[in-house]
Amino acid sequence: MTKVVTSPAEAVADVGEGASLAVGGFGLSGVPSVLIRAVLERGVGGLHVVSNNCGTNGGTGGGTGGGTRGRGLGELLAAGRIARVIGSYVGENKEFARQYLAGEVEVELIPQGTLAERLRAGGCGIPAFYTPAGVGTMVAEGGLPWRHHPDGSVAVASPPKEVREFDGVPYVLERGIVTDFALVRAAKGDAYGNLVFAKAARNFNPLAAMAGRVTIAEVEELCELDPDEVHLPGVFVRRVLPLTPEQAAGKGVEKRTVREA
Repeated sequence: MTKVVTSPAEAVADVGEGASLAVGGFGLSGVPSVLIRAVLERGVGGLHVVSNNCGTNGGTGGGTGGGTRGRGLGELLAAGRIARVIGSYVGENKEFARQYLAGEVEVELIPQGTLAERLRAGGCGIPAFYTPAGVGTMVAEGGLPWRHHPDGSVAVASPPKEVREFDGVPYVLERGIVTDFALVRAAKGDAYGNLVFAKAARNFNPLAAMAGRVTIAEVEELCELDPDEVHLPGVFVRRVLPLTPEQAAGKGVEKRTVREA
């Protein structure tokens, strides 16, 4: 059965107010920017986002564009559509930092590897797992600021987590993550949802795709795939949005590392 949809609006038509979204990408690499823009245009808010970072604010990226709306999830953030973020990196997004410190958005920061494994676990039906990452810190002991009051004081802090010893080594219990939707970007995909990611874009995209109850993939090229080249099987993907050549070429650079002679 084909999973191809014909427009970004159709792809996200059932993303509602307060929905939770797992979103692929790292910095601006492999970000499902077309689907993010479609969610923005739907006008829904109160979104709970799970992603490594929250995009960039307007003008970030060494002149790569984006205006004042930001790039990637920075578009939703700038529009005030995000209520809560689970991620591992605030990065250089000054608007993200401002909203967090002003109490406008709740942020749960967790170690990057733990985030990856929480998404994978959720996709595999594993409710929780033990990891040594964070033992002996506020990650395990609690007290990390999740939300601030406007005056900067802490309104909501992280609770303590269970710590258990295995072979004399302490480990902290982390919960798997499952979201209402997942938005990902792939280099190639077929009509059945099988996906191939290109180089660094194969970052959080496969993991985010696994964690979503309804996973939507924007693909730069819709084609037949050799089973041996598939990175993510179509069982995890509900909808496939083929991009136009212009949309496929729209890839931001977070920070340029070259300079004129």
